[in-house]
Amino acid sequence: MKAAVLEEIDAPLAIREVKPTQLKIGQVLVKVLVSGLCGAQLHEIRGHKGNARFLPHLMGHEGCGIVEEVGLGVNTVKVGDKVVMHWRPGSGFESPFPEYILDDQIISSGKVTTLSEYSIVSENRVTTIPPETSPVLAAMLGCSLTTALGIIDNECDLKFGESVAIVGCGGVGLNLIQAARMKSASPIYAVDINENMSILSTMMGADSFVYNVSDILHKVDVIIDTTGVPPVISSAYNKLAPSGRLILVGQPRPGAEVEIPNAVSMFDGTGKSVRATQGGGTDPEKDIPRYIALANRGLLDYESLHTNTFTLDEVNDAFDLLRSGDAGRIMINIGEGE
Repeated sequence: MKAAVLEEIDAPLAIREVKPTQLKIGQVLVKVLVSGLCGAQLHEIRGHKGNARFLPHLMGHEGCGIVEEVGLGVNTVKVGDKVVMHWRPGSGFESPFPEYILDDQIISSGKVTTLSEYSIVSENRVTTIPPETSPVLAAMLGCSLTTALGIIDNECDLKFGESVAIVGCGGVGLNLIQAARMKSASPIYAVDINENMSILSTMMGADSFVYNVSDILHKVDVIIDTTGVPPVISSAYNKLAPSGRLILVGQPRPGAEVEIPNAVSMFDGTGKSVRATQGGGTDPEKDIPRYIALANRGLLDYESLHTNTFTLDEVNDAFDLLRSGDAGRIMINIGEGE
């Protein structure tokens, strides 16, 4: 099978022929239809999320596919099911790490990877969905949609009419704007250094677009940072209202330090808070069906977020576009999934 493989840190992915090994207990073989690209994968390519000793390895963590084969002990999915492939654990077996054969050598991968024609996935990283579900919607439910909706729904204690600023308006950021609008936040500030994101941000529900957090004229109740850039995080903290909450989605590089300006201000109001999130606390088994129902009723716009499609052979062009910041969610069409 064809797969995008990270063979060297900070280098283009290689399109290689890779062979899946025999399924182990709790594993599922999925024919991948569509994979989304996430900004976190840029950190992975740069080596910020793991040690080079794990190279080479397969990439991708949000996708949609069809179950081709199930291993011993699997009982939550069956052959022929359409599934969301997600990185947050859900129901089912936590399998050993998958293994593949590349150049007659065994290489390992994460519990879910999606930038390949077929993928061995741990049972608890797939969730069955109705067969008519759009593969693009399903892929977004693997990370960007579920992360954003989960943060707004579960983790920032957002009240009706509170102000929100979303810092970094890529795929997750645009979904955060939409989710904040659905929760009746007001006003909603979109913050991005790329002027091209102003149109999509407004379309998703932002009331105002600025280039820097410091350009916001008023204190903000909830600020969600997707950039992971320490000076940006510090600036965001400085704009918090008393009792404000700063949620960190983007992960700073290992060893980075973030300054808290005027630390005594943490005690303003009932106390400001800063916390990191891991996927918005999403429960895939419960939340994915809820979000599909919202999309089916026209209450969740995923189509406007999907701005570009590439083939697997064009994956490095897709990552170049992702780096530019000029796209919403980018999809890789692998198995005629659109």
